Amino acid sequence: MPVPENRGLVRRSLLREDAYRAIRDAIVSGTLAPGERLHDADLVAWLGVSRTPVREALGRLELVGLVRTSPGRHTVVSPLDVRAVHHAQAVVAAMHELAVREAVPHLAEGDLAAMREANVRFGAAVRAADVDGALAADDAFHGVAVTAAANQAVVTVLEQFTPVLRRLERLRFGSLAGRASVAQHDRIIEHCAAGEVDAAATAARENWSTLAPLLDAAEDTGERPGSADPAPRGG
Repeated sequence: MPVPENRGLVRRSLLREDAYRAIRDAIVSGTLAPGERLHDADLVAWLGVSRTPVREALGRLELVGLVRTSPGRHTVVSPLDVRAVHHAQAVVAAMHELAVREAVPHLAEGDLAAMREANVRFGAAVRAADVDGALAADDAFHGVAVTAAANQAVVTVLEQFTPVLRRLERLRFGSLAGRASVAQHDRIIEHCAAGEVDAAATAARENWSTLAPLLDAAEDTGERPGSADPAPRGG
């Protein structure tokens, strides 16, 4: 078949995705703080891309609630909206429950070994207050079931809503509260290894529901977790 005339689509697509991920990750990590104004020129210079992928990235970030754009086109990093995080948490927990439910019949010993290894890294990172390491290991742990489930709808929903939770998780994994997740992960692995689909799925959902106390505390005190300083990082 003839080569399409509209060439360069792959490269432009990658530029858009790279710009989106870079800005998203900077917001989640606290590098771009809540309330900080985002100027197109600064983002273009930082990312080394044109204005178009930057504007498209900001549009996607606005849809998930990580930035806000005023009628005058001023874009700022959103404060953490506790109600929005509650909603995102419910969706993410349900998606991970579904992923585990669909994954358990397909998990091989290698998958279980990968989950165990990720949880060991997760525990070590939490104890060292290495927030970046803890989040990476947590992603690896839960990613085993998401990959095994092979459900693209789950992947798409998680890609949209998980970043909304990450700013809150940075506080949690920088404290002793994050250590409870190690035992919760172990229970998920045990149920998966035993082929206990319902128990494994329930344990996965409960694991993603443990952010609720931090949200409740934020509502009770009027604090906004996303406006706090980033949790300490390990070396």
